[in-house]
Amino acid sequence: MSEATLLRGFEPRVAEVDGVRTRYFVGGEGPPLVVVHGLGGAAVNFTLLAPLLARRHRVLIPDLPGHGKTEPLERADDLTAYADHVAALAELEGMFPAPLIGYSMGGVIALRLAVSRPKSVTGLALVAAAGIVSVSRRAEIWLAVTGALRPARVMTRFRGTFARRPRLRWLPFGLWGAVDPPALAPEGVLGFLEGPSQHTDVGMAGRALLRDDPRPDLDHVRCPVLLLWGSRDRLVPLADGFEYARRLRAPIRTLPAAGHLLVGEQPHACAEILEPFLDGVREVDELPLEAELVRQLGRECADA
Repeated sequence: MSEATLLRGFEPRVAEVDGVRTRYFVGGEGPPLVVVHGLGGAAVNFTLLAPLLARRHRVLIPDLPGHGKTEPLERADDLTAYADHVAALAELEGMFPAPLIGYSMGGVIALRLAVSRPKSVTGLALVAAAGIVSVSRRAEIWLAVTGALRPARVMTRFRGTFARRPRLRWLPFGLWGAVDPPALAPEGVLGFLEGPSQHTDVGMAGRALLRDDPRPDLDHVRCPVLLLWGSRDRLVPLADGFEYARRLRAPIRTLPAAGHLLVGEQPHACAEILEPFLDGVREVDELPLEAELVRQLGRECADA
């Protein structure tokens, strides 16, 4: 099954973005939406969720530098370089201003964009966002071990087998990713395991994530924010979601029977939560004279 088939209705494209050959997907009709995947992932991680979002949006999903079929960056001291790359691609495709959905490490990248380009980012949905536990010693050890053993590259060789045989899915997903791996749809399994076969340098992004603590900048986020989490997330615990929600003064929604791979475990439930938020962002954005007043009033009510 090809990547174009995995992301049904999406067109794969390639462009030079600041000298980096970048592969990305565009699909759907409607107001723009940018979706950012996590560390070690790829655009096809959203195999099940992206077509649902594309029913009402024009959706852009890049392979981040070093991931999928996108070339790596020359240097990245933190995730700002990845955020700048996503912004340059979005501008190339005429997608800004737009809301962003950031998943796992993509949540930190989306946060960086919301702070650095407030006029370009109209809303922010953080789905199991990294950035808090990611700067802990535990995360440093985990990234060092997985970087040395590279289990994802081993698992991806057998992705067809895992897709066909539900009981075997505990091997790639059971310890950290999914609450019920056998229940994952075969297309979702392929979407999660396709990227590692193509990666060129995810280590740079992992090291950047370890150095990038977004908490000091959360007070500078000015757009509407929604948090979405799997309540049984073993990789990025729900406690991180509550800390984000408290610091951002934003609502958090949880899926009780989902883990870190909630975008593949429960794509329809994710879409049902994300779509009303995206609709609300658009309604506020379509009131240019009143938009900032509405946002300011919301912040003052949250502080009261």
